[in-house]
Amino acid sequence: MNDKSYRKNVGLIVLNKKNQLLVCRRKGKQTWQFPQGGIDTGESDMKAAYRELYEEVGIKKSQVRIIQKSRRWYSYDLPEKYQPRPESLKNFKGQSQKWYMLKANTDLKINLLNEVPQEFVEYKWATYWYCLASVVPFKREVYRAVLSEFLPQYIQLHND
Repeated sequence: MNDKSYRKNVGLIVLNKKNQLLVCRRKGKQTWQFPQGGIDTGESDMKAAYRELYEEVGIKKSQVRIIQKSRRWYSYDLPEKYQPRPESLKNFKGQSQKWYMLKANTDLKINLLNEVPQEFVEYKWATYWYCLASVVPFKREVYRAVLSEFLPQYIQLHND
C-alpha cells in the first residue's frame, strides 16, 4: 500500500512450542495486543519484523522461523479520541501493516526491558482467538482478518 497517510508497520504473531500466541500489555493500558512496530525508511518488512521482535520482546531471529506472511497490507485508522498521538504517528491517520506468523524453534525467554522506552509491561501466552476480545476496538477488525487468513496454517501446525 502506498497511501502516505498510513505509517508502514509490521505485526507479529509469535507461537511458542505449544502453539500458544504471545500477547503483550502496554504500559498504562488494560488491553492486550501482538507485538508490532514501524518499518524504517529503506527497510524491508521482513527485516523490520525481526528488528521489532528483538526490540519489543527480546526474541532473536535464530529463535523463530516464519510460518506465514500476510498476502496483503491491513490498515486501521487511529481514532481522533486517541490524542495526543504518539510521536511516530503524528503525521499519519493510522497504520498499514504486513503481518507475520512466527514459530519458536526453542523455549523462548521474553525480555520486555529490551527497548527504551519500554512499550510493554506484561506478557502471556494465549489461545488463538484471545486477542479479539482484549485488543483495543479500533484494531479488532484487522486482528480478525489476519487471524482468519492465518488460521489454515495454524490448524496445519496442530496436525504436524
